[in-house]
Amino acid sequence: MIKYIFNRLIGLVPLLLGITIITFAVIHLAPGKPTDMETQFNPKVSMEARERIAHLYGLDKPLHVQYADWLKRFLRFDFGVSFVDSRPVIQKIGERIPITLGINLASIILILLIGVPIGVSSAVKEGGFYDRFMTVFVFVGFAIPTFWLSLILMDLVGVRWGLLPISGIKSLEFERFGLFEKVIDVARHLILPVAVSAFGGLAGISRYMRSNMVHVLKQDYIRTARAKGLKEKAVIYKHALRNALLPVVTILGLSVPGLIGGSVIFESIFSIPGMGRLFYESVMARDYPVIMGVLVIGAMLTLLGNLLADVSYAAVDPRIKL
Repeated sequence: MIKYIFNRLIGLVPLLLGITIITFAVIHLAPGKPTDMETQFNPKVSMEARERIAHLYGLDKPLHVQYADWLKRFLRFDFGVSFVDSRPVIQKIGERIPITLGINLASIILILLIGVPIGVSSAVKEGGFYDRFMTVFVFVGFAIPTFWLSLILMDLVGVRWGLLPISGIKSLEFERFGLFEKVIDVARHLILPVAVSAFGGLAGISRYMRSNMVHVLKQDYIRTARAKGLKEKAVIYKHALRNALLPVVTILGLSVPGLIGGSVIFESIFSIPGMGRLFYESVMARDYPVIMGVLVIGAMLTLLGNLLADVSYAAVDPRIKL
């Protein structure tokens, strides 16, 4: 297993390098430059001043030279400084990434806690009213756009009913709270973002879980287990569930990019100071170093998420250890 993990980690290096090359090229092909905000909207800025600003940012160099300079810094885990406020990019991301990771981790846990039981119960009651109702419910949830759902929940839960806050991750009086009150305050602020982030993923996980369970429950060894007189709960949760989880683990690993990408939407809507909102603000300002830093770290997290999904196969299916 250790050798397998080591080989996979080595294989991620050229893949990550290819991602950085494509990303670097695409963001420079997009219309607009970081100097536009300082030059084009100020008629007093001369052409010489524009050239000096471009030289200061290194934008006057050929694209491959700019990438080589960026890659040298990246190998030292230095993403450079922001064009907006001259702060180190790694420092800006370090302040935001715990929030995004915390929301995504909570979303994955919520998806598993709700999606897997829905899929299992639907498979057990295949063709019944509950199965049909949950099928309609999860597919309606899957079809609802994230931004629309966020706005509806903000209006109903936050504005009309006043049950939960709808902006930020802490209240204005946060510093005067005790430790327990601070935890409760942050949790209340994160309920809506986590629910919105997890809602779309419930449909996929629950449907895959249902499909796998329906297939497994028709296998011969399940009939044998029932013929031996085992209780139905033991047949479902001990024999069937573990074998049906393997494809779900794969889907869960592949859902990591969607969660990270979706954070751009709900963090902007709920004004959450996470990595997604930082990415959006950086794109609007054409802040190339921050954009590259966010995208590369997001790619690394995605690749590691897929690796963890592959490694977790052994925990789900003991045969893979061989």
